[in-house]
Amino acid sequence: MADFEQLFSENYDFILKYLSKLCQDPSLAEELTQETFYRAYMNLSQLYDPERVSVWLCQIAKNTFYTWYRDSQKYGPLDENAADSSPDLADALIRKELSKETFARLHELEEPYKEVFLLSVFANLSFVEISTLFGKSESWARVTFFRAKQKLKGKLRDKHAL
Repeated sequence: MADFEQLFSENYDFILKYLSKLCQDPSLAEELTQETFYRAYMNLSQLYDPERVSVWLCQIAKNTFYTWYRDSQKYGPLDENAADSSPDLADALIRKELSKETFARLHELEEPYKEVFLLSVFANLSFVEISTLFGKSESWARVTFFRAKQKLKGKLRDKHAL
């Protein structure tokens, strides 16, 4: 139990920052962070490499966010102003649809491209921090991020070409 308390105290701020960048909502990020650490506690026996605990926690946090995102899409937002058909609303709906499409294509990327892209764009980690998480060089992180962007652009282009 003391080991988990140390794991929690050493990584809470990092996971909260990561989830804050993913969901852009501080209160939701706190909730997802709590869920992440609950899942980590319940699956502590699956942590095979204590040196890579931050990568393990990021994976759990990402999966927690994806689960929340999928569940929230089932029911949709409860927006009382949805009947307003102003041009701003139309633009907002187009942007929302494009971001949903981008997120869906991002989810299709294979590892480590997806993880490096998420850590760089949503968690706002530097390439040095990403390379440390993966135990690779900074240039590996840069190249992997660049390739992830290229793959994502290709997937979006292919989807719109259909």
